Amino acid sequence: MTDDQRNIFDELVERTIDDLPPALRRMLDEVPVVVDDAPEQALLDELGETGEDDLLGLHTGVPITERSIDSEDAPSEIRLFRRAIVDHAGGWDQPGAPERIAEEIRITLLHELGHQFGLDEDDLEELGYE
Repeated sequence: MTDDQRNIFDELVERTIDDLPPALRRMLDEVPVVVDDAPEQALLDELGETGEDDLLGLHTGVPITERSIDSEDAPSEIRLFRRAIVDHAGGWDQPGAPERIAEEIRITLLHELGHQFGLDEDDLEELGYE
């Protein structure tokens, strides 16, 4: 991925966040969004994923629905992985690539934000974020 493609991707992430409803944007004030080219191999091994293209995003931390006041849980974080999202959207060379990539960013971000709210994979699939 080139530096220009990274910059475009990151601008698409920023626009996607800006376009979210205000309540969801406020939630992201408490859950940082980190963008990487790809997950580290150790993370893929830990998650049992076979390749970096299989993981578009990741929510870490404890969902709001499972937190307690007394808890010393690690803070939540959402990670987006550029290469997998771009590949899933069809790549940079296709007509309309920025729009398709932006849509995949939106779906992935909402999917991971859903985990922050305690939704599991079945819930997210039912909502169309799988």
